[in-house]
Parts: sequence; structure tokens; C-alpha cells
Amino acid sequence: MSEPGPLLEQVPVAVFGLDAAGRVRYWGPGAEDLFGYGAATALSRPAAALFPAPPEGPGPAERLVERALALGYWRARLPALHRDGTVMDCGFRVFPVTGSADADADADAAGATVVMALASRGEELDRVKTNLAFLDALFETCPIGLVMLDEELRYVHLNQALADMDGIPVADHLGRDPAEIMITADGGEFRRMLSAVADEGRPLVGVLVGMRTPGRPDVDQVRSVSLFPLSGTAGSRAGVGGLLVDVTDREQALLEATAARRRLALLDRAGALIGTTLDVDTTARELVEAVMPDFCDGSVVEMVEWTYPSEAFDPDLPLSTRRIASGTVLPPPAPGLLAALDRVTYPPGSGIHRMLSTGRPLCVRVDEEFAARTAGHRDLARQLLDSGVGWVVIAPLIARGHVQGITVFARAASRPAFTEQDLGLAGELASRAALCLDNARLYSRVQDISLTLQRALLPTAPDTTAQVDVAHRYLPGSRATEVGGDWYDVIALPDGRVALVVGDVMGHGVPAAASMGRLHITARALARHCPDPEGLLAELDAAAQDTGIELATCLYVVYDPRTGRARLANAGHPPLLVRHPDGTVETLGDLPGVPLGVGGVPFRSTRAELPDGAVLALYTDGLVEARGQDIDAGLDALRTELARAAGPLEQEADRILAALLPDGATDDTVLVLARLGRTRGEAREPYEEPGVRSDPGR
Repeated sequence: MSEPGPLLEQVPVAVFGLDAAGRVRYWGPGAEDLFGYGAATALSRPAAALFPAPPEGPGPAERLVERALALGYWRARLPALHRDGTVMDCGFRVFPVTGSADADADADAAGATVVMALASRGEELDRVKTNLAFLDALFETCPIGLVMLDEELRYVHLNQALADMDGIPVADHLGRDPAEIMITADGGEFRRMLSAVADEGRPLVGVLVGMRTPGRPDVDQVRSVSLFPLSGTAGSRAGVGGLLVDVTDREQALLEATAARRRLALLDRAGALIGTTLDVDTTARELVEAVMPDFCDGSVVEMVEWTYPSEAFDPDLPLSTRRIASGTVLPPPAPGLLAALDRVTYPPGSGIHRMLSTGRPLCVRVDEEFAARTAGHRDLARQLLDSGVGWVVIAPLIARGHVQGITVFARAASRPAFTEQDLGLAGELASRAALCLDNARLYSRVQDISLTLQRALLPTAPDTTAQVDVAHRYLPGSRATEVGGDWYDVIALPDGRVALVVGDVMGHGVPAAASMGRLHITARALARHCPDPEGLLAELDAAAQDTGIELATCLYVVYDPRTGRARLANAGHPPLLVRHPDGTVETLGDLPGVPLGVGGVPFRSTRAELPDGAVLALYTDGLVEARGQDIDAGLDALRTELARAAGPLEQEADRILAALLPDGATDDTVLVLARLGRTRGEAREPYEEPGVRSDPGR
């Protein structure tokens, strides 16, 4: 084992080298300090001058060379002679080194073997040995926790007393950060104290620190900690030494305050983690993840399957639940037991019934009686007893006066039972989770109603003709976004014409879906009676004002396959895109006008002649708008994808959606692709109402 650097700094070491003839070949600064000779005087001279003359036999210098060459390493205590004649007791360590001849030595000595010698005064070595022996005895027998941390504030040495306090073997400490062992609830203050001692060199005495350790995860401790800097090499950061005394019994008040802070920290963390979405299953998983492993070793969340929403709990009837979240840090068979159950039926008299009868959390020891009454099946009861769970707290999920479900917190038999304070914490966690779960449940119900209404109002099979091939897609927004008012339709008109319409009612939820339905039905009814697009938008605008729809966009296109001409009008909607057979993409209707519901502004139409095989793209803003992205970037991306749309429309529609919405739609999205064809035979101008103003198509 190598000696620590700070120890060597306390013991001056002389380094010099001898050749096989006993002459000095290397002379270090320490040698000059120890023996009093300068390098110019010592080099190439016999080393016998460094030792008192022996009464008989070979001298000390010869013995050093002989032993080093014969044994490879030798150490001894020998008398040495200072230049002033003083005899010193010194310790020597010698070993041979090949090819280390000094540059000033004879050329024929280059590459020869040199014996290197390390020498120190005997009293200095004795002092260090005494100190080391004292330290070893202190670390082995002291009942106070002792620790040494290196420059990076990691464990390098500690005594058994501290390892016993931590409940972790000495070897498992080494190389680790104290924050991994001494888990505090002080926001990192203890770690900052360690750094301050190392950086500033100022000791701390008797600081009280509340903590837990991984070896004793359920035991709150208070320790009196004293810290002091250890000397380091020049320019380096010092390590830290420490003395730690367990004063838990004396500092019970601090212990209780630490436990309270820990409970508050758990509540704060749970408040931040639970309810981040309006999804029931996600909210339940967030509760399970928030409580492990600090509060418990396993948890489940179950929703009661009531026959009807206002049903009251009856303790004399079995209770059926659906498990929507579970998790555990316990080893098998616990994970399999939790994951295997989807629906659970609790018989009357179970712990669940006892808890729901009072409406308060209940702590129960997991024994034969509890397993038999709660599991309701012999095999499940045996698995529960074999799972390692010793204690459970069952808490009701009650929101707005109605029981939504239950949550169970479980601890291993090796951990202490839940306390009264833990019961209160479980109740608070369950109350917060119940409100979040109920909000998610109510939101999901409204979301499902909105989605059902919207899908019922959207066309399942839009009108098609032999000349217009259509592919249409509607993607509802994610569960984090309410259903919007996107709609579309393809309408076969008299004389073979075809109308394509897409719209978007601003807002979300049931009101937006209902408004969308009004506009959709009105547009389909008016399409067969309004020959021009601007007239239809004017009628829709009036209908929007009559029904209180404040803001809606709409794009309406009429295509006549006999002439290949199209007329379109736009009420605040993203423009129509046209892919020509050569792959170029044209934008039509990019002067959108005012949205529906505003009133007072006439609508205008645009006319265009479209080639056979052209593809129209009608869409809503969910396809081209994304958070943090300009809509022009989204339109450019759609143009790029549309330019590649040479294959079957159904396939191209899926490809475009996958390219522009790779992670799914966050807002409602509509995409309608229509490939246009021509009617073979005599062509004539489509009917145009006198006095209608039209802008020439591009």
C-alpha cells in the first residue's frame, strides 16, 4: 500500500543513487539537506563518506549496494554521518534501477545498474509510525463515527462505528458521495457544509443533522457532526475529516421536525407529479410513482365499478374494482401479483369494506386473517402472504362526496409499520389524487361526448363521382387537447358538378362540435341551391350570426368536370393547394377574407382551370400549425409532401399525415385529397348567376 501524499510531506526524504562500486551517481535536494553535502561535492565520490567507518568488515554503503542487487529491495536502520560529523539514526530503502546513470558520469557507465536509496531520519519515521498506530487503534476501537473524505468529497476511510450507524458495510462506502449514504431533507445544506470546509478550510463543530440512510431507510436519525479540513498537496483542494455522534434520543424534537419536513416534501412532490394530464390512467400511475420508495414499497390504484353513477356503498355486498395502476420495488412474487390482477372483487368483511365504512384510511397488518378476508381466493391469499408485504394502508378515493375508488400503500415486513402521521399523509395523498382522478374522469366523459357528437356529424361516406376520386382523413386531437370543430364534406351537385368544403369552428368541446354540426348541415343543404361559392359563404355567415357562432373558417370549392374549371371562395381558412400532374404545387384562395360570423364584409370567389389529374388538398390548421413553428413553415412542408403525391390517394393521405404529424395530432386535423378528372363529351360553360363578380384564376 502506498503512503498518502500528506504523510510524506511530514517526513523529509533524501534520494540518492549509487553505482556497483559504491560511488554516488545521483544526488537529490533532500540528500543535500540530510547529509549536508552539495551535489558538486557528493557526485562521483565514494558513498562511504556518508556513514561512520565500521570497526571491521564491509561498510554500510557496500552493504546497501550488495543487498539491493541481491534481493531487489532492502530496508534497514543504519547510522549515517552528517558533513559536520554528527551521527544520525536513519531508515534506508534501496532498490536497483537499470539504465539510470547520470549524464555527467563516465560514458562507459551509461546503461549500468544504479542502486537508488531513500533515506529519512529515524525519529521522523518513529513519529509517523506512532501516529499511524494511534490512528489505526482509534479507527478500530472508537465508539464515535470517524470518516475521511478525499478532495472530491468521497469516502476513503471510515471506522466500523460509522458503518454500524449507517447500516452499510465499510467497503460499500468507499468511493461514494456522502449524499448517497446520509440522505437529508435539508435541500442540500449538509453537502454545502462539506464543500465549505474543503474550500474555505474552516472547521465546523457540533452541527445537528437529521437524516436517513439506505441501510436504515425507515429510521430517522439525528447526528452531531464535526468537520475539519485535511491537509492536501500544494495547490490542491483539501479533503475533509469528520466525527459523527448519534444523538437521536436527545434530539427527538429535531427528529420530528425532520420527519415533518419529509412528509411535506412528499406532499409537495406528489402535488407536482399527480394530475399533469386529464387522463385517468396516467393520473393513477403518477400517484403510484410519487409514493415509492420513500413512503412505501408498493402501491395500487383501483376504481370502483358502480352499477350506476349515484350508487351508494353497501357493506353487505361484494365490491368490484378495476385496477388501473400498480407498482412495487419488492422482488418477486410481488410484481407478478400486482400485475396479474385487472378486476378485483372484494367480499363483504374485507379490509376494503372496513375502510369504506368509515371513509378514513386504515392500517392493517398482512396476516392470515387479512389475506383470507381480502383476497377472497386461497391462491391469491397465499401469494399475498409470500409477497413480503407486512403492512398496508388502504385509503379511499373520495371526490365531491362520492367514492371513486381505493388506493393501497404497502410496506415490506422488514420496514416499520405505518404511524398515525403516515395515516394522515396517506389520507392527504388520496384526497389530492381523488380530485385529480375525478377531474380526469369528468373531462374524459365530456371528451367522449364531444368526439362521439363530432364523428356522428362528420360524413362517413362523402359523395363521389367517376370524375373525382377522394381520400379523406379526420384525426382528433390528443387527450390533452379538447375535441375541436373541424369538419369537411364532398357533395355531388346537379349537372355533374362536385363541391368540396372544409371548415373549422373556433373553440373546443361540445359547443364547438355542435356549432360544427350546424354549419355542416347548413352547407350541405345550401350547396344544391347556391350556384356560386361566395353566395354559399354569405348564407353560412348569416346562419353563423343567427346561431351565435362567433368565429369559424371555411373553404368552399365547386369543380365542373365537363370544363375542368373550378370556383372557390374562402372565409378565413388556410388556402387550397393544387398539385399539377407535373408535380408542381399551386396555391389558390390565399386571400382568405373574413371568417364566418363576423358579418358586414362581402365574399369574393376565384376561378381557375385545372388540368386532368390535378390533386386538390383541403385541410385544417392542425396539419400545418405547431407550437413554436410559423404557419408558413408548415405550409411549405405540406407543399413538399403534396408534390410527391403521385400514388393512390388513400396511400398518399396516410403518408402526408405521418410526415407532418409524426408524434400524432395535438389539435384536430382534417385532410381531404381529391384527384380531378374530365367528363368526355360536349363541354359547356357552367351556370353562373348574372351580376356575380369573379376574379380570374391564376
